[in-house]
Amino acid sequence: MVESSGSNSATLSSLGEFEIIDRLREIAETAATKMEASKPIVGSGDDSAIVGFGTSAVAMSIDMFVEDQHFRTDWATGIDIGRRCAAASMSDVCAMGTTPTTLLVAIAAPSDTSYALIREIFSGLVEEASHAGAQVVGGDMSAGDKIVVAVTAMGVSPKKGFLTRSDAKVGDVVAINGTVGRAAAGLRILQRGLRAPRVLVDAYRYPTIDYSAGLEARNAGAHAMMDISDGLVSDLAHMAKASGVTINIETASLPVTEELATTASAFGTDPMQWILTGGDDNVLAATFSAGTTLPVGFYRIGEVIKQGENFVTVDGFAAPDVGGFTHFRG
Repeated sequence: MVESSGSNSATLSSLGEFEIIDRLREIAETAATKMEASKPIVGSGDDSAIVGFGTSAVAMSIDMFVEDQHFRTDWATGIDIGRRCAAASMSDVCAMGTTPTTLLVAIAAPSDTSYALIREIFSGLVEEASHAGAQVVGGDMSAGDKIVVAVTAMGVSPKKGFLTRSDAKVGDVVAINGTVGRAAAGLRILQRGLRAPRVLVDAYRYPTIDYSAGLEARNAGAHAMMDISDGLVSDLAHMAKASGVTINIETASLPVTEELATTASAFGTDPMQWILTGGDDNVLAATFSAGTTLPVGFYRIGEVIKQGENFVTVDGFAAPDVGGFTHFRG
């Protein structure tokens, strides 16, 4: 790809995470067109890539977790950190309608980091992988200025029948399989130097994931699916754009737990702000034909209302600029 000379002066902050990803993806796609090797079945731009191998395919996703950006060692144990990194990575594989089988892990850390902490982080990774029926099969270690954990998650996928975020259809029911907003509330609690309600703090420390949910959604006939990790409105906007549709979220369908309501009131915040924009929940959002019996754990939160416009509305109104998490933006 040849970019304009003006792009050389752009910074990561001025571009933002998703513009950077789009530009880098174009470099890879341009190079791929010059190669004789077959293209991936699903390339960059979804929760996982899908690459064909013989009669099967493999879903592959990679995530990087940086100390003080994604976790803090004074907020969570090493076990918690390892579980968080593994869970968030494997959720991307589940979002393609399959189950994770294999993890590769690379860890960087300052040389004065205690071995006990690294052992705990790795043990947490292995523990969470086992919950999903997956194994950690290898990795790498390096010195670094901060602790960084990089996880590649893989799962076997059918060559046909896997799900992407780009096939939502007008009239589809939009459903999710968990509670959103709790992790954002937990983060706010920790930022205030508090440790309770514990259920919200734990939701931030690591997500609790049903690793069979993606496969069950695919078997139930889901049309499109994705992992919700950066915020409900923000992530569903990616699905709307990829599918060329408009999605309406119905706030009356989004549960506000007692802990969430009480904590929001104490902080002078509307709990719906956390629910609509908070990240780190790692639930799955999927669309199904109207009348479909939703898989266990999924519940309706909205509908695909029309073709085009490619954005998200909330209760029929254009969603405010509520953001959702993105790297490199303050």
